[in-house]
Amino acid sequence: MSNGSQEIIVVGGGPGGYVAAIRAAQLGGKVTLIEKSKLGGTCLNVGCIPTKVLLHSADLLAEAQHANEFGINVSVNGFDWKKVLKKKDGVSSQLVNGINGLMKANKIKVINGTAEFISSKTLSIKKADGTQETLSGGKIILATGSVPAIPPIPGVKDNEHCIDSTGALSLTEVPKSLVVIGGGVIGVEFASIYSQFGTKVTIIEALPKLLPLMEGELTAQLRAKLEKNGIDIYTEAKVQSVESSSVGAKVNVEYKGEVINFEAEKVLVAVGRRANTESLKLEKANIGNDRGRIQVNERMETNVKNIYAIGDCLGQVMLAHVASVQGEIAAENAMGLDAFYNGKTVPSCVYTNPEFAGVGLTEEKAKEEEIEYVTGNFPLMANGKALIMNGGEGMVKVIVGKEYKEVLGVHILGPRATDIIAECALAIGMEATIEDLIETIHAHPTLTEAVREAALATEKRAIHAFNK
Repeated sequence: MSNGSQEIIVVGGGPGGYVAAIRAAQLGGKVTLIEKSKLGGTCLNVGCIPTKVLLHSADLLAEAQHANEFGINVSVNGFDWKKVLKKKDGVSSQLVNGINGLMKANKIKVINGTAEFISSKTLSIKKADGTQETLSGGKIILATGSVPAIPPIPGVKDNEHCIDSTGALSLTEVPKSLVVIGGGVIGVEFASIYSQFGTKVTIIEALPKLLPLMEGELTAQLRAKLEKNGIDIYTEAKVQSVESSSVGAKVNVEYKGEVINFEAEKVLVAVGRRANTESLKLEKANIGNDRGRIQVNERMETNVKNIYAIGDCLGQVMLAHVASVQGEIAAENAMGLDAFYNGKTVPSCVYTNPEFAGVGLTEEKAKEEEIEYVTGNFPLMANGKALIMNGGEGMVKVIVGKEYKEVLGVHILGPRATDIIAECALAIGMEATIEDLIETIHAHPTLTEAVREAALATEKRAIHAFNK
């Protein structure tokens, strides 16, 4: 049973913090949320949501340019970038206003300011209006998120043409050329956006492949698609320095034993994010951390009694949906319940064109862990709905245990992959076998049929594709 009179202080109003605040309030807690900027955090304001608005705009432009293939005569007269940005800002504002409404509906007190520890039980709040406030007692949930990581590459900090993901969302004009340093999710998504708007894009990635944590076979297919769309991609390439140039910036890169350079109007530095905890003064509360990354157990508890931490400030899996789930768990435990975090059903999504999503083990990870497995692949060229939507580009790949046939991982490259992956996450969470997927009747014509076909392919039973 929860403690309905418990005071809860949540530091950070992003997708982890505001969810934690709401859940604690649902359980009867007296909740105060501290946020230095806008509610919604990075995700709603300068991350997930605005990025996806730009991606949708770019996809609409690409669809319109190919509408004649379906007999629709459309004349595309360019685009209005100011209206694109206005739409992006409008969607974000609507969602942020919605969260403000939820705070009021759940009787959550919101303080606009920055918090730091005075002791393990006391926070000092510097409010936006310049006044100070001290909060003591209760239980504290830290949800301060992350900020873009800036690598120690000579010339990056001093060049005005080098931008991070926040800057890439507010460019007043679409650049003619863009070099992206980093081939992870953020870099690849922005490369996809600006390429579709006509920018000449080059991606520089230090590791052997793009999207290093995603399924290798499908990553290779996505790379081929991006290159077909005109994006130049250099892997195993290390940026040495950035200089000013007449165009904007020159990026010097070590590639295959020699130094080559690329000039561009803008350079997007997208090498990842780091935990945003410096302003908290963790040392004053003796909170255990690894270079600012707060350490917690599966109940989201820190080493200090009554202090919890969630989301990006842990420096682990930096995804909004992970932060939200961890927020619920932290709130429930703070309110006296007994909840645990289990990350095996966390889906990873890349909103490129086509989309890319995966959950569970990749084939590379299964090999690394010496797990005996079999795979089943189904090309979307053989799926009617995919053929209609994007010409059938992409594939579904299922990885199952060899002995018990349990679903270990599912990876999808294709239209609506980020929506379809939820079924696969549910299967892994329920410890479903391949027969559970096969015996589930999937509607026709849908993209989800391809998941069942890939499951059938693990037993060489695929109906609409050749079985290898």
